[in-house]
Amino acid sequence: MFQVVPQAVVVDALGSSRDAVLAAVEEAYLAHHRGDSVNPPSHFLRFPDKPSSRIIALPAYLGGGVGMPGLKWISSFPGNHELGLPRASAVLLLNDYRTGRPVACLEASHISAARTAASAALAVRALRPQGGPVSLGFVGTGVIARTIADFLQHTRLPVTRFVCHDLVAVRAQEFVGYAGRHWPESGEAVELEAALDCDVVVFATTAGEPYLPETLRFRPGQTVLNISLRDIHPQTLLAAQNIVDDVDHCLRALTSPHLAEQLSGGREFVTGTLAGVLLGKCEPRPQEPVVFSPFGLGVLDLAVGAIVLNGAKGDPRTVAVADFLGD
Repeated sequence: MFQVVPQAVVVDALGSSRDAVLAAVEEAYLAHHRGDSVNPPSHFLRFPDKPSSRIIALPAYLGGGVGMPGLKWISSFPGNHELGLPRASAVLLLNDYRTGRPVACLEASHISAARTAASAALAVRALRPQGGPVSLGFVGTGVIARTIADFLQHTRLPVTRFVCHDLVAVRAQEFVGYAGRHWPESGEAVELEAALDCDVVVFATTAGEPYLPETLRFRPGQTVLNISLRDIHPQTLLAAQNIVDDVDHCLRALTSPHLAEQLSGGREFVTGTLAGVLLGKCEPRPQEPVVFSPFGLGVLDLAVGAIVLNGAKGDPRTVAVADFLGD
């Protein structure tokens, strides 16, 4: 039986499962750390006449309680905004580990956003063990930023005020209204410099290369979520502690950490991985800024996809195709 899970089912399943998503993403990081996964490099499909667009294939296998291989196929077409369409769209294909046969196709743009946001929320909690109230700055205010705001609120990050910056002013104002439901009367749209001055800074843009000044230095105690991976100049990273999800994955495809490796001639600037922090094997120094750069592991999509598939089985909107494979 092959199952097709549409977006409405995915959204409902995720909306009622944030604690489960956080736990699954954390366990996926730990499983990957102990070698109970297979996570090959992501593959990028680019187009000569559309340099800003791409489609990425993320194959992976996650063991443990999931025990399932799969593939996320996610596109990023920034020009979609002009058509009134979301920038990103995705599907997640899941296979049976025993037979290799495909068992489901899930709409995955929301799965991808949820696993990214859960990763960000886990990183803030792990990298700020001292806790305490924070100012929160968002650079980029699309779906990813909104989902991160949802998860940060769900994990009860004590936000005293939040600000946001976006190249499109109306999107920034819409984000203030959206995130203001979590932190009422404490948000505003600001210039970039004000967003960069917050205690916790979230980069969630579509930048293709660093645009921040080479001279930028984050201050001691700042926690920076480098979600979009290409906003920050490598010199800035070299002056901070750097936590990644997976060293080999993150230091490729001209991400800011990859550029920092090329500039410095090595990987010594990488402090450790998030799994190492979660396990207590790597302790960030509070007197220095820390930057978390997650390339985005396919095993995280499998972890969240398994939750969605389990919730979708009894939903009448899920489409079951009995003869999909024809045998």
